[in-house]
Amino acid sequence: MKRLIVLFLLLYSVDNFSQTKKIKVLSSEYSETDENKYPGATVLLGNVKIAHEGATLECKQALLYKKKNLFKAAGEVIIEQGDSITQYSDFALYNGDTKKATSWGNVEVNDKEMKMSTDTLYFDRKEQVLFYKSGGIINDKENTLKSKVGTYYLEKKKFSAKSKVTVLNKQHFLESNHLDYYTNSNFVYLYGPSTITNLKDSTKVYSERGFYDTNTEISYFVKRAKLFLKDRTVEADSLYYDKRKGFASATNKIKVIDTIQNMVTKGNYAELFEEKDSLFITDKAVAISVHEKDSMYIHGDKILVTGKSKERIIRIFNDVKIFKSNLQGKCDSIHTSQISSLTQMFQNPILWSGKSQITGDTIQLLSDNQTNKLDSLFVRKNGFIIEKDSLAIDDFNQIKGRDIFGKFDGNDLRTMLVKGNAESLYFNRSDKTKKLETITKEIASDIEFTLEDNQITQTKYFKKSEGKTFPPSEFPVDKKKFNGFIWRGDEQPLTMEDIFLNDKENGKIKNPKVNLKNSRDNINKVKKQLSEEFKKKQKSTDYKFSKE
Repeated sequence: MKRLIVLFLLLYSVDNFSQTKKIKVLSSEYSETDENKYPGATVLLGNVKIAHEGATLECKQALLYKKKNLFKAAGEVIIEQGDSITQYSDFALYNGDTKKATSWGNVEVNDKEMKMSTDTLYFDRKEQVLFYKSGGIINDKENTLKSKVGTYYLEKKKFSAKSKVTVLNKQHFLESNHLDYYTNSNFVYLYGPSTITNLKDSTKVYSERGFYDTNTEISYFVKRAKLFLKDRTVEADSLYYDKRKGFASATNKIKVIDTIQNMVTKGNYAELFEEKDSLFITDKAVAISVHEKDSMYIHGDKILVTGKSKERIIRIFNDVKIFKSNLQGKCDSIHTSQISSLTQMFQNPILWSGKSQITGDTIQLLSDNQTNKLDSLFVRKNGFIIEKDSLAIDDFNQIKGRDIFGKFDGNDLRTMLVKGNAESLYFNRSDKTKKLETITKEIASDIEFTLEDNQITQTKYFKKSEGKTFPPSEFPVDKKKFNGFIWRGDEQPLTMEDIFLNDKENGKIKNPKVNLKNSRDNINKVKKQLSEEFKKKQKSTDYKFSKE
């Protein structure tokens, strides 16, 4: 008897389970069967309504295949799943065994966060996934998203869009090849070539992987990031951008291009403030004045650029080095004004032009405002020019005075004038034998000399007071070097790469003295969030809909 009861309960459970999986007709105005025209189907007409495991479907007419558990609907089709979504279409096909629906013709889906429109939509109720592949549109309170292929995960409120994707709101227009959009948070995660354009000022951001918060206009990009501002372009491996605050932070392989002044700034950490028109860059920072044939590279621990375009001030701090094919330099800090085109070198400055070493208390370089080429040179106080004798270890041609003025022609130093208390010392060699013949020491009010191929070819003395030429054997050894003589040839950068040698590597990035705690907290928060999302993306696989 007990066995019969258990068997009865099992059979009842199986029958009850099978009944719950069958499509149930709730209402229709008329029903019939026509095996010739619709074999295996029941024809339902007028205000048809069915139910299946938490969902209802309404339409004007339908075919119900009871054995196959299949339902074909036509005319004002409405699918409702509890209070989560409502779907409208002209036609629908629903499989009760697989719980999959295919809808076509003016398809529209509504839930609490969004409205979706497409021509053909696939709905997997087991996985709670909506999918289209013939183009669709999603609208929410803030954004309108369009794509050729789209998948909406109902539980996650996540929309994955591929192929010709756009997102439009009042502030921005986003174009991408692949992105994920969360309708409950308005967050966008980018997985392919993407461009975000600000509709107010036309600034753009490009990246191939990143994050964009459409609520706050904060974005973070980690692959081939580019920021296009009004007169600057910023490129970097990773880029954080807060549009509302006008703040950008970039790391690794940074390249900031001044599109108006032909100036490029590079480094591995940078902060940019749009409202203040300022740029701070460090970690192998270098400012490049671009010319067609010969650019000038200036490197320092830190570079600070402030001011509007054509009125900018460039400050370069600590262990500054300069390289140009025909001019090199070194000092502690540099100040350049685009208004005056004047560059000033401070604290133990030195220049090398060809074989000549030039030093003084301060050194100033003036550029042409139109061509941006070097125009003139001014060495203020304790001007000293040294040229090493190439055939002797300890012989140096020397010119010193109070100040030095120089003139460039075609970016080459052509003439120089030593002004005030001028002295010169020359080691004269035979043009044929190259042997040292005489040593000449001159004292004058001023000395002017001409250069060709960065070598002194002609010297002119003004108000010469005294001078004498000695045989080499008669010249006092202790007078071979003027007071203040220091030869610094081993410090000269001979290649562009040399300006980065002997950098102080303390493992720390020195940032400007501004309060960016809140901004950096946001950066770290966004980076963490993006990293977690990308990890989940790598583990997951794209949804593939099948009609079975």
